Amino acid sequence: MSEGFSLTGRVLVLCESPEVVKAQLKGTGRSVELAAAGPLRDRVSTDEITPAWACYYFDATLARYCLVGLAGGVVEAGDVAAGGFQVLVAGESFGYGSSRETAPFSLREAGIRLIIAKSVEKIFLQNCQNLGIYVSTDFGLLTRLLQVGHVEIDDLLRGLDGIPRDVVEAGGLFAYNQRRLAGQVVSATVSASRRPMTLVEKLIAAHVVRPKGLLGVPSVAPGQSYFIRTDLRFSHDYVTAMADALFRRGFGEDAAVADPASLVLFRDHLTLLEQALTPRHKELKLYDHALELKRAQERFAARHGVMLYDEVQSENGPQSYGICHNVVVDELGLPGSVIIGTDSHTCTAGALGALAFGVGSTDMANAFYTRDVRVRVPETVKIELTGELRPGTCAKDAMLALLSCAEQKAGVFNGRVLEFTGPGIATLNLDERATLTNMAVEASAFTGIVALDRRARAELAERRQSDLDLPLVGLDADADAQYAAVVTLDLSHVEPMLALPGDPRNGRTLKETLAAGSVRIDIAYGGSCTGSKATDIDAYAAVLSAGLRAGRRVAPGVRLFIQLGSLGIRRYAESRGYLELFERAGAIVLEPACGACIGSGPGISTSADEVTVSAVNRNLPGRSGPGKVYLASPWVVAESALAGELRAPSLEQGAP
Repeated sequence: MSEGFSLTGRVLVLCESPEVVKAQLKGTGRSVELAAAGPLRDRVSTDEITPAWACYYFDATLARYCLVGLAGGVVEAGDVAAGGFQVLVAGESFGYGSSRETAPFSLREAGIRLIIAKSVEKIFLQNCQNLGIYVSTDFGLLTRLLQVGHVEIDDLLRGLDGIPRDVVEAGGLFAYNQRRLAGQVVSATVSASRRPMTLVEKLIAAHVVRPKGLLGVPSVAPGQSYFIRTDLRFSHDYVTAMADALFRRGFGEDAAVADPASLVLFRDHLTLLEQALTPRHKELKLYDHALELKRAQERFAARHGVMLYDEVQSENGPQSYGICHNVVVDELGLPGSVIIGTDSHTCTAGALGALAFGVGSTDMANAFYTRDVRVRVPETVKIELTGELRPGTCAKDAMLALLSCAEQKAGVFNGRVLEFTGPGIATLNLDERATLTNMAVEASAFTGIVALDRRARAELAERRQSDLDLPLVGLDADADAQYAAVVTLDLSHVEPMLALPGDPRNGRTLKETLAAGSVRIDIAYGGSCTGSKATDIDAYAAVLSAGLRAGRRVAPGVRLFIQLGSLGIRRYAESRGYLELFERAGAIVLEPACGACIGSGPGISTSADEVTVSAVNRNLPGRSGPGKVYLASPWVVAESALAGELRAPSLEQGAP
């Protein structure tokens, strides 16, 4: 165990002043004082720490690109690594966004060993712990380091207990796991008592790993830490190569994947990259790197006998089988199961009544070998939905409203489960529920979940063309379960919403936004795991069909992209005549895959003055190109494309 932390390098303070940040990066003198730095930067996202284009690398090369996506363009390639920085200081919600472990990995490779921030996002924090990076919210540590140059290990570990503390003390997850697999650490504490539990607490309790291959404990409580057994693991093409490299490094070249049948891989994020290569892609030859990621994933799948949902060739070029999250909900995931994926939007599958959450590459590499993943039992917030959405609004509007509510701003959702319940849930189909759970992570929540009910069970059975023999009993929270908070949202009061550029939490009603004047658009994007489900495709079709009947098409100068979330959703659209409808309306139909959401497909902006209205889940700086991105519902995206400016449908469209 480490004896503590000694400051032998410099401190990098991420503050709002670009001049102060640049001065630190270009200087070699003493670390800047907090008081002199001014307000700290909040919500520094993983897209800013390692932009999407940097994630083609998964080795020490990442040190060069550490923080180059920081808003304002204040960090140049190599700045952080060359600056001799050892400590990084930031504000609230550091590490917000994607689960990409490339972000903390780049910080570590650039020399950062301690992060001090007002708050740190859950997945990012766990990734740091796994990699051996210290993280603290105690700014007193910074004062002591600057004064005496050293803090003790107990100060660094204050607030940690259970498995998280053990992992940090061991120097990272792999070091800890060696001791765990050798039987040198204490196994899960089994309580003989039973307490009322929320839905997620029940699912964790049922999957706790115990000695001698046993699973389950009578009950769990928030704050306790366990390894739990996963039922489904998945990884996509951005991450599989890194997870494989860590897997072999941690367990040996001959290590075998446990239960290959419960692990699936997806080629979805980079399938359409060749259609949208930017100057940066070409300069760094990132398409070549993308092909190597593809080949590495293929080698891993072949070596371990793992199912790969690979890209397929069509008359329109390559396409993926489907976006991983859509395929998991429609075809693979099961209610009552534990699902992990190397993507923060793994929580989408919570719509099935499953415990689904994103993990980093190290956690996945460990799960390759053991099928287990570590979890600190989270508190749960009950989101009670009442009423029914009005025509022209949808679950995306409800989530944008929740992301801008007072409780979110007060941090009530941070690190907790959002359990969506109430009579309003029965009015939402499975796709709409998936939008709720998908965007729970945008609220800084651990995950989102909806209990399985008769409607969801029937819809799922229809999609799978099987009754599935799914029970309804036992897949709900106890009536007297304890919640950290209860938030009520009346769906009938939800208006068409936007998230202003820069953050999905910048929610505002469309009416409020337009009160200040019209907003022209250049791009309308209907895609991503959030906006390409069958119900979303119905919405685009309803608006465009009504537009054609009124003699309207996509406005001159606007490009409308509609992306299909999977081959199954494509077949659905074909069967209803939507593809021909979209073509007549002037839309560009994109084959199944991820794309502009992650900056790797048609629909990205190419200049800072371009404006996009998008049905994706994130509009973080630079994520979909240099332009401004407004988040909106499929209804608003389609109507705005017809109008050439931000606008909501004015008539009560139904399915055409």
